[in-house]
Amino acid sequence: MNTIAFDIDADGIATLTIDVPGQSMNVIGPDFLADLDAAITRIASEEGIKGAVIASGKDSGFMAGMDLKFFGAMLAKAGDAPAPAALYDDLFVLNALFRRLETSGKPVACAIEGACVGGGFELALACHRRFVGDSPKTQLGLPEILIGLFPGGGGSQRLPRIMGVQAALMYMLQGKLFRPAEAAMLKVVDAVVPQGTAVTAAREWVKANPNATSQPWDVKGYKVPGGAGGFNPAFVQTMAGALPMTLKQTQRNMHAPIALLSAVYEGITLPMDKAIQIESQYFAKVAADPQASNMIRTLFVNKQAAERGARRPKGEAKAPTQKLAMLGAGMMGAGIATVAAQAGIEVVLFDRDLAYAQKGKAHVEDVLKKRLGKGMTPEKLEQTLARVTPTTDYADLAGADFVIEAVFEDVSIKAEVTKKVEEVLGADTIFGSNTSTLPITKLAQAWTKPENFIGVHFFSPVEKMPLVEIILGEKTGPAAIAKALDFVSQIKKTPIVVHDSRGFYTSRSFGTYVQEGAELVGEGVNPALIENAGKQLGMPTGPLAVSDEVSIELGWKIMSAAKKELGDAYVPQGSDDIMVQMVEAGRLGRKNGKGWYDYPAGGKKYLSPVLGEMFPRAAEQPGVEAVKERLLYRQLIECARCFAEGVLETPEDGDIGAIFGWGFAPYTGGPFSHMDTVGIAHVVAVLDRLAAAHGPRFAPTAQLREMAASGATFYRPATAQAA
Repeated sequence: MNTIAFDIDADGIATLTIDVPGQSMNVIGPDFLADLDAAITRIASEEGIKGAVIASGKDSGFMAGMDLKFFGAMLAKAGDAPAPAALYDDLFVLNALFRRLETSGKPVACAIEGACVGGGFELALACHRRFVGDSPKTQLGLPEILIGLFPGGGGSQRLPRIMGVQAALMYMLQGKLFRPAEAAMLKVVDAVVPQGTAVTAAREWVKANPNATSQPWDVKGYKVPGGAGGFNPAFVQTMAGALPMTLKQTQRNMHAPIALLSAVYEGITLPMDKAIQIESQYFAKVAADPQASNMIRTLFVNKQAAERGARRPKGEAKAPTQKLAMLGAGMMGAGIATVAAQAGIEVVLFDRDLAYAQKGKAHVEDVLKKRLGKGMTPEKLEQTLARVTPTTDYADLAGADFVIEAVFEDVSIKAEVTKKVEEVLGADTIFGSNTSTLPITKLAQAWTKPENFIGVHFFSPVEKMPLVEIILGEKTGPAAIAKALDFVSQIKKTPIVVHDSRGFYTSRSFGTYVQEGAELVGEGVNPALIENAGKQLGMPTGPLAVSDEVSIELGWKIMSAAKKELGDAYVPQGSDDIMVQMVEAGRLGRKNGKGWYDYPAGGKKYLSPVLGEMFPRAAEQPGVEAVKERLLYRQLIECARCFAEGVLETPEDGDIGAIFGWGFAPYTGGPFSHMDTVGIAHVVAVLDRLAAAHGPRFAPTAQLREMAASGATFYRPATAQAA
């Protein structure tokens, strides 16, 4: 066997040590399935084997889910029309194997050290006992819903039978993971043992329990914890509440959660053999839909590739940051200082006023204190905090090997700070600017060696937002790119790499969502309709609410700066006048308690009735689908323009940046995946119709028209399709 070492000790206990070659983490692929099949046959048939322990031979953890290359091959083999049926046949092989394991007639225990998620956790659930090593880094669970799938290896049937339907659904529908103690409390694992002793504990249990060969659900008289079935009031209440709650949370856009509810509802009262057939049928239908493959590609495959350095220049030596010069101690600068210090990096937190610099360090402390008991200890807090040094003295920056600037968004102010830093550190140091809109090429003029100047755009709040947008100026060199990407890797964020443009990719494309919302208000569309349409589209919040959060005044300032900078080249938007009206009325957003919404002290925000006076309602209101279409396609065309202009080099960066940067509807897999799925010709037709009705901001690019004519897609160019 290539993936499993099979050893039998003097007591007749077999230990199956999983170690999939060529993988940093154990995953389920064809070789593993073949080896597991052979191992189960031996366990069941050889009289000398009294029981078995399943463990991992990798330090990285027990096991993850399915090898996505294998899964992709299954999808490709399935083809188009018969995909669900073909996938069912392949997927049921996995389910049947796990079922054979738990009905082998021998006690089987699982020894878990480290991560155990997805299909790996489903394998563990098919064992008769689960022992887990006590480590704060260990996580267990079924997170498949987060990438457009649901547990398809028996997890949707076994977990509810172990912990009850209501609790199991809560974890599966959220993709929520367990820590060891939590898993034990919920009886998902049977014992938490000292780290490194799980195999010994599992072996001792197997030796002491030779007759423990059945799962609870295979024993006559078994009842699901909390009850199940159409005549059980608690079960009926759970399912009756779960469906509308899920529909509300997903805005009816996600297929996997509904399929999961159906699989649990239909399978929970049936014998396990029939239940896993039902699960496989629903799973195959979900997996065959483009939604799942789009989400898997962006949220898992491409995200991991980006984090592993897919865009890092080849041949550049690793350049981890040892000492960071953080210029600006506001919310953004303090947030960057926090994640850097947590990564073990020394941070000099500079500001013009010492009180501001100290306030920035206080922010670091506040964030760390909130993590006490969640992996953070008082000792670790003190060590992390000691890495942050507030200062107003440029001389204290000496020795820094990376600079990030997050001062006021003004070219002249940034230039002044940049030049003073160069006097201390020299132009050979890599300088990163955390601007959200100002062109990097222009900012780089203040640094003697523009090849060492790069944009490093973080998102607020830095501690929570996963994306960092790396922006290349016209002269940015490979050493700067490598340094920036290595820093992003150190702080465990996800990077995308884009080229220079006013607003770059994320701010520019996200801005269109806000702008179109303002345009709609100006046309007299009911603000509540606009907000609800945005949320139904799958955005985290409506365009007016997010405009308030980022500040209407900030949008106005960015627009005013662009007008001043570009002069006659500036292309005015209908939303410009709307923003001016709002600012002149003193409605700046949440920051001053009034924007599109009013924010009463101690109360909940509400759409301001003043809007009806400022922007009279149109007698005829559009339908919600028409509003959703405008909000969606205004973003799509801007993303397509960024690609056509070379701001984006790859659709992968475009999709990752959209979902993790501004919350673009995750169920689509991103704007480029979505355009490919609905068809470029369809996208062009809709844009032409919208442009005719609402103006040239919707006009398709020449590239989109060429793609529509040739049949190309973003992920499969015409040449690739022809080949």
